[in-house]
Amino acid sequence: MTDWLQKATEQKENYLNDLIALIKIPSVRDDTQASEKYPLGPAPAQALSAFLEMAEQDGFKTKNIDNLVGYAEWGDGDETLAILAHLDVMPAGNGWDSDPFDPIIKDGNLIGRGASDDKGPGMAAYYAMKTLKDMGVVPNKKVRFIVGTDEESNWTGMKRYFEVEPEPTYGFSPDAEFPVINGEKGQVSLLLDYPGGNTGDDLLRSFKAGLRFNMVPREADAIVEVGDNEAVATAFTAFLDANPVEGECVLEADGLHLQVIGKAAHGMEPEKGINAATYLATFLQQLHLGGQAKQFVDLVANYLHLDTRFHNFMGAYTDPVMGDLTVNVGLLSFDAAQGGQIDMNFRYPKGVTPDGLQAKVAAVAKDHGMTVHYEKFEVPHYVPADDPLVQTLMKAYIDQTGEADAKPEVVGGGTYGRLMARGVAFGALMPSTPNTMHQANEYQPVADLLKSMAIYMEAINDLVTK
Repeated sequence: MTDWLQKATEQKENYLNDLIALIKIPSVRDDTQASEKYPLGPAPAQALSAFLEMAEQDGFKTKNIDNLVGYAEWGDGDETLAILAHLDVMPAGNGWDSDPFDPIIKDGNLIGRGASDDKGPGMAAYYAMKTLKDMGVVPNKKVRFIVGTDEESNWTGMKRYFEVEPEPTYGFSPDAEFPVINGEKGQVSLLLDYPGGNTGDDLLRSFKAGLRFNMVPREADAIVEVGDNEAVATAFTAFLDANPVEGECVLEADGLHLQVIGKAAHGMEPEKGINAATYLATFLQQLHLGGQAKQFVDLVANYLHLDTRFHNFMGAYTDPVMGDLTVNVGLLSFDAAQGGQIDMNFRYPKGVTPDGLQAKVAAVAKDHGMTVHYEKFEVPHYVPADDPLVQTLMKAYIDQTGEADAKPEVVGGGTYGRLMARGVAFGALMPSTPNTMHQANEYQPVADLLKSMAIYMEAINDLVTK
């Protein structure tokens, strides 16, 4: 019987070298630098090129599709096993103890943006495939390791792949957690639009929070004009002392600048973060605001603060298989002259629809001078636990970990796995390891990554030889 963990350990040095080289590429989608050659900006394309160059040197057939998506191919056959990973990363944000794009290994943990989501797991799966090829394994089907470059936004790259290439027979995405994610909730963002306006004794000039819809905002900033700067500064200090946030208050020429610092977290589990935006809104309620500024603050503070399960809109829902409906308020903006927008990102189970969510939000938004719409959504995705793909992946996980009681799970995150009818997410976060995806100081234990590689080796081997 093959010792897959030993095989993975033998790859440790080369794996880490290649992984660190990829993490050093700050592959955040940047539409401000987009061009015909680089539709998502140059950095994601650079990461794609670097990966495909590695794969070509390792003896794989490769293809770059429009600097959006690419693949490394192994074997041949009528069926195709797809392994779908992504090379783009979330914006680093603030709060790091080290350079997010100059990864370090400290206390056995690889720290850097992408170590956990998704360069670390993706490269573990790639090295599993590479090792099997180098061992002389002959697959009975085609295997494509496909990498996208904007999974953290709107999946432009992977969607292009499915437009121009045949759909795989089945596959998995190493972009979640173990043991196997055989179900993913639906996703939709409800966008609340509103005009500007100030009529109170105190004025809210601007409010801004969030980097992406699928991140809990770590920071929120507001500029206010008030009658008594000193009194507001004193009240703000007391507010910070009484709540689980930090911040600062600075008087500038354009007004009093208020900043709240909370804790970032993945938007699929917003309860694990501390939403700086909603906390800041609760403080702003102490001011004498009026007009749309007051309506904006009141909605955020009264309806969105500390409510990740939609209770305040009378919309809480739990499906016995897929779990809770969740909502993350990831992007918020207000401008006294131009108005702004709130992005409420929902992860919804079976039994909920975007139209139903919109109706509940609209009833509240109307009373606050706001309109609501959504532009696109993804329906819930589920692959039965008795599907042979799920069974094979579960066996590999149990064999390598000894966790005989492990069961497939449903999560709120959305992975490339949902693009295939028989697609699931498979690792690489271990159940006992904290989830630091989308957070400052993102990390993965090196031992976990090697264990993941071993799991992927057994799984891929069984999928392509049996």
